[in-house]
Order: sequence, then structure tokens, then C-alpha cells
Amino acid sequence: MKDKATFQNKVKVLNKLFDSGCDTEKKLQQLDMEAILKIPNITIPDMGVIMELQKNTKSGKLFSYLGGGSDEATKMRGKGNEATGE
Repeated sequence: MKDKATFQNKVKVLNKLFDSGCDTEKKLQQLDMEAILKIPNITIPDMGVIMELQKNTKSGKLFSYLGGGSDEATKMRGKGNEATGE
């Protein structure tokens, strides 16, 4: 079994969130376990995706998370930023 959710799984979870009325970043951040468990047809892997969505939305890396990439700025911080000459 894969550790990371596929893009299709992420979209499926997003649709479940939208259908349950969670349609803003603020509402996503306010979801606690009790609220997540009330979402119809939610699965344990879906809960993991929701927690990752919360984490990545809060850190401003949602686009990278959904695309399966990583944040380039974070990668380059450790070894100096060659792109800017730092």
C-alpha cells in the first residue's frame, strides 16, 4: 500500500469536504476529529489526507502538496540559494 495519497484520492477527499460544507481554508483549519468523523463515507486514509491538507494549507504549500511536488525554496535553503546568488 502506498504511503502517499494519489492526486485522485486528494480530489475525492476535497469533494467530500466541499459536499459537507467545508469550502474555505478557515473551515478546513477548524475541522477537528469529531467534525471529520461526521463527514459521510469518510475513511481512515481520507482522514490522513484531510490532516495533510490542513498542514499544507496552513504552511502555504497546498499547490505543491496537490501536485505531488515539494517546495523548491525549502530545498534550497539548506545549501544556499543559488537562484538568487545567496
